[in-house]
Amino acid sequence: MHFALTEEQRMIVDTTRAFVEAELYPHEALVERTGHLPMELIREVQAKAMAAGLYAANMPEEVGGAGLDTLSWLLYERELGRANYALHWTCVARPSNILLAGTEAQRQKYLYPCLRGETWDCLAMTEPGAGSDLRGMQATARQDGGDWVLNGTKHFISHADIAGFTIAFMATGEEETPRGKKKKITAFFVDKGTPGFTVRDGYRNVSHRGYSNAILEFDDCRIPQENILGELHKGFDVANEWLGATRLQVAATCLGRAARALGHALSYAADRRQFGQQIGKFQGISFKLADMAMELKAAELLTWEAGWKFDQGSVTDADMAMAKLKATEVLAMVADEAIQIHGGMGLMDELPLERIWRDARVERIWEGTSEIQRHIISRELLRPLGA
Repeated sequence: MHFALTEEQRMIVDTTRAFVEAELYPHEALVERTGHLPMELIREVQAKAMAAGLYAANMPEEVGGAGLDTLSWLLYERELGRANYALHWTCVARPSNILLAGTEAQRQKYLYPCLRGETWDCLAMTEPGAGSDLRGMQATARQDGGDWVLNGTKHFISHADIAGFTIAFMATGEEETPRGKKKKITAFFVDKGTPGFTVRDGYRNVSHRGYSNAILEFDDCRIPQENILGELHKGFDVANEWLGATRLQVAATCLGRAARALGHALSYAADRRQFGQQIGKFQGISFKLADMAMELKAAELLTWEAGWKFDQGSVTDADMAMAKLKATEVLAMVADEAIQIHGGMGLMDELPLERIWRDARVERIWEGTSEIQRHIISRELLRPLGA
């Protein structure tokens, strides 16, 4: 693995960072104050992102994306991650890679409009009674002639309010396994406006203001057979094949926010004077800075290595779990220490630190909790030993 960035990767980093600082930072205060991202602002920034070649950059060239390799994509995600989450995720959208699993007809209807910025997608897996245990989902789909009838509730569904459709994962049967019966899961495209499909306001979240979540209700929602994404009963397969790198995406955006927090801490430690000298010269502060930088570097190396291995075809679930776990926990530590270095000023909203601190909390929960990541890592360690 080469540690030096290529000229193209440096250009991606520089271009994305410049865009974030010029086009996203100025709107953070508005979104944080109101908890709302106006559609007119979304469209304004979206147009600029498209002009800069940053929109849907996660997608391959053959469908109109930037065709970035995984490591380059993660570098791009890190720079976007410096900004308010709602701003970078909505205005510089990266449609879910799972859309690539669709047929050509499904791509025409769902993928390409997302690439053109005409709509957004959302994934519906989590339920009130089934979070990490997706096999425990209660929402069902039953076949009725040539159609499928969906019933059940999903919640914590990100940006479903603006999405034109959802990809809903539903239980479509059961199968016997050595550990007993398990649900068979199938993924379905469900268009907003379909009778029996209702999108309701979700919960007020302390993290990521302006980035909404919703409750999705399916009440005898009838959809045609051609709305199945992938194969019947193979919802987990299509998710595992196309969504594996989302943990690395979370890791990368956390690295961006941690780097921003560390930057503020360094500047303050160099400028702030107490007892006749810069506070960065006090061991209590300088050791904090050293630990923050060291932990951030460790998280970066884990993430970049996993991204590189992803393209080599050698990445493991443990590689991605380690990156996600380390980056999210480092972000929490760096954000907290940055506030401690600033003292009371760190908690004021004149600085982004209190936001970064609040936003950090959700990262250890979504896309697999820290406990789930540790389970994945330990399972991979023990399996070769028959445990």
